[in-house]
Parts: sequence; C-alpha cells; structure tokens
Amino acid sequence: MSSDHSPSPVGPVAATLAALIHQDRILLIRRANRPDAGRWAFPGGKIRAGETIMAAAHRELAEETGVQGQAMQIFDALDVFDREPSATPLAYSHFILIAVLFRWQQGEPQAGDDALDARWFSNAELDSLDVAHSFDVVRVARRALTLAANQDQAGQA
Repeated sequence: MSSDHSPSPVGPVAATLAALIHQDRILLIRRANRPDAGRWAFPGGKIRAGETIMAAAHRELAEETGVQGQAMQIFDALDVFDREPSATPLAYSHFILIAVLFRWQQGEPQAGDDALDARWFSNAELDSLDVAHSFDVVRVARRALTLAANQDQAGQA
C-alpha cells in the first residue's frame, strides 16, 4: 500500500469548520495559531469526545467570533496534514475537517478564542485575501456562498 503522506503519529482528528453566510457574505477569522497562523480561514476546531458535529461547529463559531448561527447542513469534508516544525520530517498531524453551512442569526463578529480578527467577505474579495491554503478556504467559501444562494432562490420559488 502506498501513500502520499507518511504515517501520522496519531490517527486522524475530527474537526469542524463553520461557513456562516449573511447577506451574500461569508464570515472568516484570521488564525492566531498554526497551521496557517495570521491567515484567513473559517471558524472551527476539534470535536470533543461525546460532542456532535453540529454542536462542535456551533461552539467553535461562538468561541471564535461571538456570532450565533443556524446550522443548515454538512456540505463538505477535507483532509488537512500539518507537519510539526520540531518533529522529524516524517511526523505530521492529520485532521478531517467537516464543513457545516450556517445562516447568521445574531451578533457582530469579534475575534475570540484562537482568532486575531473576524470579518465578513464577499465572493469578489476572496481572491485578494491571504488565506489558509491548507484549509482550501476559497473553494469551500465559494461552495458555501453558492449553496446559500441556491437555497434562497428555492425558498422564494
């Protein structure tokens, strides 16, 4: 069996990311921690033992932005491999990120736990951002914006 990555010191870790939409914009945070510290990404984090995907996404959204949203659906999943700088070249962490689409309910974004900043961005602004490449931010953000727009159109029909 061959692999693109060397064995992880620990099995994959499940985590969520919250793609929160409000008025055709998506909420992103500037990450305080690695991987991709200082770059724009989604609010999110590890799923705790006994916690559901949706509960973890709600918790992380509130902790990192102070905003509340209504979870609509799981819409994507991606692998993130992060090599620890002090580790051997073969050691890395493997995260499986589960993307949850949210609709804004209340609150103004404020950087909280694990975030340096929290702001709304339009689709057009995504290309000019210094985004966290390991999280495939632009692709996932555009998919979330499209899903939300399609749901809006279906609701108006």
